[in-house]
Amino acid sequence: MAILVTGAAGFIGAALAERLVARGDRVIGIDNLNDYYSVTLKRDRVDRVREAPGGERFAFLQLDFADRHALDSALSGHEISAIAHLGAQAGVRYSLQNPHAYAQSNLVGHLNLLEVARQRQVRHCVYASSSSVYGGNTKLPFAVEDRVDHPVSLYAATKRADELMSETYAHLFRLPLTGLRFFTVYGPWGRPDMMLWSFTRRILAGEGLPVFNGGEMWRDFTHIDDIVAGVLACLDQPPADDGSVKAGGSVGPHALYNIGNNQPEKVTDVIALIEQACGRTAKLKMLPMQPGEVERTFADIDAIARDHGFRPTISVQQGVPEFVRWYRDYCGG
Repeated sequence: MAILVTGAAGFIGAALAERLVARGDRVIGIDNLNDYYSVTLKRDRVDRVREAPGGERFAFLQLDFADRHALDSALSGHEISAIAHLGAQAGVRYSLQNPHAYAQSNLVGHLNLLEVARQRQVRHCVYASSSSVYGGNTKLPFAVEDRVDHPVSLYAATKRADELMSETYAHLFRLPLTGLRFFTVYGPWGRPDMMLWSFTRRILAGEGLPVFNGGEMWRDFTHIDDIVAGVLACLDQPPADDGSVKAGGSVGPHALYNIGNNQPEKVTDVIALIEQACGRTAKLKMLPMQPGEVERTFADIDAIARDHGFRPTISVQQGVPEFVRWYRDYCGG
């Protein structure tokens, strides 16, 4: 199968592309390699896919999928059977500084990929949403049936808008679509702006750690290997256009799932695991809650477990030391 993967130089996109080529699929990966974080890291991820078993089945195209004409031109000679649309402008805090980047990538870009899916009549398009859509919901765990119309960041608002646009395309064009609400993804080859990378770097450098809300923060940390397993399971099984109610409430061929570890961890407990793996003590700077942040995330994964057999297998006790080992190998320290 020929699969288009957007964000192919990103954390999840590169990991998914590597798994797809390993199992025999052909992958067209696109990414604009922007400088939101290290371009070198992004290029290294692309090289890793190329050098992996099956890497000869990976074709990488550097372009901005928010540029409709460039996207159409680049894809004109490629067959596409399915799409994993994982590219986006990520980050809650950065959305306070550069909101237009989110509108361009997450709204215009998502619409462009929906149009590619419609025009090519692909068998399935899986796209990245986010646990951020739950906003300040106090009901725990977060379930796909919950209302999500009170986002607390622009990033979250763009991801919810992507879900609504997708519902429209599923209804109007009977396009099979699945949205995945990712919960705090971590692991080797992760993002420098995420907590695990940032705190590991700071501890090894002897710098203080900014800990928000006085340490009263919980996150549903989900290992990259579990995330990729869930994406693959969903990609291989499009929602049926049979009028039945799907996860998330659609009666069209559109499903929404949480992908999380189903086990929220207190941030200070994860810091302790990083300290242990680094062999150093952290200097904590207790700070108030930041705009756009939420106190807890906790994924109800019953829907994806029922429909796709998804169950996470990697605990933070396993995953955090693994990440620290990878970080020290990749970055030194």
